[in-house]
Amino acid sequence: MSDALGSLAWFIAVLALIPAALWFVKRSAIGARLSQGPMKTVASLALSPSQRIVTVEVGSGDERRWLVLGVAAGGVSLLYTLTPAPEAALPATPAEGFAQLLTRLKNGGGDARAS
Repeated sequence: MSDALGSLAWFIAVLALIPAALWFVKRSAIGARLSQGPMKTVASLALSPSQRIVTVEVGSGDERRWLVLGVAAGGVSLLYTLTPAPEAALPATPAEGFAQLLTRLKNGGGDARAS
């Protein structure tokens, strides 16, 4: 009888450790390294509670591109593809740079990096 209770206690302990371990990995530097992959969010602008415009960087090296995406409850749409700005030219706050980028695109600016 005590053998069965001991096994049951270990089973419950293992089940309790799974969410705790996942939470720890998500909050730690290990989780941050795991989440950085070939895709990185550059900026995001909320248009309404259910709609956003998001700029995502994909690829690496010379193959790097920025995709401007419209994200809504119904799906995701590609709005524009950009050549990424040099790292030094990125603004301190991505939201401000993204708003300026959208203004330039709306006003007919051909190259989004040119000011």
